[in-house]
Amino acid sequence: MEPGYIALYYSGELEHRARRLEARLASCDICPRECRVNRLNDETGFCHSGRLPIVSSLCAHHGEEPAISGSRGSGTIFFGNCNLRCVYCQNYQISQDWQKQRSNEVDYHTLAENMLYLQDEIGCHNINLVSPSHFVPQIVRALTDAVPMGLKLPLVYNTNGYDSVRTLEDLSGIVNIYLPDLKYASDVYASQFSEAPDYVARSRQSIKEMYRQVGGLVTDKSGLAQQGLIIRHLILPDGLSGSRDSLNWLAKEISRRVTISAMSQYHPVHQADQFLLLSRSISPSEYQEVLDIMEELGLKNGWTQKMDAHEDYLPDFEHKEHPFL
Repeated sequence: MEPGYIALYYSGELEHRARRLEARLASCDICPRECRVNRLNDETGFCHSGRLPIVSSLCAHHGEEPAISGSRGSGTIFFGNCNLRCVYCQNYQISQDWQKQRSNEVDYHTLAENMLYLQDEIGCHNINLVSPSHFVPQIVRALTDAVPMGLKLPLVYNTNGYDSVRTLEDLSGIVNIYLPDLKYASDVYASQFSEAPDYVARSRQSIKEMYRQVGGLVTDKSGLAQQGLIIRHLILPDGLSGSRDSLNWLAKEISRRVTISAMSQYHPVHQADQFLLLSRSISPSEYQEVLDIMEELGLKNGWTQKMDAHEDYLPDFEHKEHPFL
């Protein structure tokens, strides 16, 4: 299955979309924050990001879902900064250290070369764009360089779920696999823990648009994802993630066949110890309760994790060249 962005490049549509997205940076409304700063002049808003993309790390990631990592790893590009402020973010070293991340800015051609490096030198199965929501114009522009250089891997849009539907519409036919979080079913908690008081509506609208574009998960004969939607649901302590509400919404509004990655790996890092409700890992019974809800709702496609998963998924971006080794 050839990625759609190749045909879009040769038809001229990819260039058209790159220009349209870049024009929006002049009064930035790329994500739901709609800060309206002129990022083309390096003004910064909530995400502390200007004109150029910030690449904090790239590697072959073997710890993603099996359909993403496969045997050779997912070609992961970790973008710096974020449009959320999750107090428990495991990537806080690169998502919330804005001053330091400016030193990781790269030009569009270098971002394209990074993609080709992961494809040709490392041999990864896909290009996994982590925290891409605030850099969509830069990513599409880099693709206009990467395609004539030979890029042909599926693109994974690995997002916190706080996306603009208008921006996602310009990714139709470009992104092959959407991998969004569905963090909360309560805007009270979303505001308190991620500074996103409209997260529930925004994430649900975005997931509907993602599903409209790519549908359910499609894999090849070896089980590798080629297209489709995978929902990540991180279970938080004391029911803070609102699992029953979110899973019920997925079953009714998306599909009972939607692929779900039910994650037990929550661990109190960054500022989580300042919040009593977030200051511990989840219990086996809390995780089992979510699995029982999925079974009750007929949500059978996807993956689960072991209870000690946080030991394998806590990255170190400051002291390791490969953050997950």
